[in-house]
Amino acid sequence: MDIHTKHTQSRPAHNDRARMLISCPDAPGIVAAVSKFLFDHGANIIQSDQYSMNPDGGMFFMRVEFDLPQLSSRLPEMEADFSAVAEQFQMEWYISDVSRRKKLAIFVSKEDHCLVELLWQWQAGDLDAEIGLVVSNHPDMKDYVESFGIPYHHIPVTPDTKKEAEKRQLEVIGEDIDVIILARYMQIISPTFIEHYRNRIINIHHSFLPAFVGGKPYAQAYDRGVKLIGATAHYVTEELDGGPIIEQDVGRVSHRDDVPELKRIGRTIERVVLARAVKWHVEDRILVHENKTVVFN
Repeated sequence: MDIHTKHTQSRPAHNDRARMLISCPDAPGIVAAVSKFLFDHGANIIQSDQYSMNPDGGMFFMRVEFDLPQLSSRLPEMEADFSAVAEQFQMEWYISDVSRRKKLAIFVSKEDHCLVELLWQWQAGDLDAEIGLVVSNHPDMKDYVESFGIPYHHIPVTPDTKKEAEKRQLEVIGEDIDVIILARYMQIISPTFIEHYRNRIINIHHSFLPAFVGGKPYAQAYDRGVKLIGATAHYVTEELDGGPIIEQDVGRVSHRDDVPELKRIGRTIERVVLARAVKWHVEDRILVHENKTVVFN
């Protein structure tokens, strides 16, 4: 049995399940209107979460997971019918068919711990997505990635070739990638590239933002004698390391921990935090509002 067969068999079947994500100005009757709409269309609500920013901000966020017999054939009509409800409450919304697994592109440089974690979780069936390809500016991980049956594209990047390299990256990604994961990809993404994948590029930052930005964060942490170190997963925006934060975590350290030990602890936190963020994204658990996220985890 090869890796792909084992992985596919471990996935649960949800052929008639969908998720609806909604953000809109808060008002009475939103939950009732959504629930009635789903009931009228014969859907069975499996899970429902909501959050209101009132009294500060006045926005309302909702995630509903539901089953609907013959979903694939009925979904277009359902989406058309829901437009009237959406217009009434000024909603931004979409419905995601769970049976259509999101397709990922993973970008990596030389450090492999975050990439390996994602591949492990994908192989075990814990990451309910497809990994379409891995892109790297170094050849180091080619054999390992291809052993999973995943295409590996080595695209070198230098200051003089950055524009051409990004053009090549977009070409190999194609049109069917849903989200890009920067698994310790040590290159700055251009605004043009970001615009293609707004709120669909997830980065892992090797500190508990907004502290110790820039180079050598663990050396900075060591010099400051910190007692906690952490990692931050966030969406990529034009502001370097300033995009909406998805997940963070920390680990306790002491004066006995030197820089290599801080790096070891940090790598563990980084891979766990990034994997959580990716899992929540592919499960449609994240809503972005301005520069913040609402995460129904």
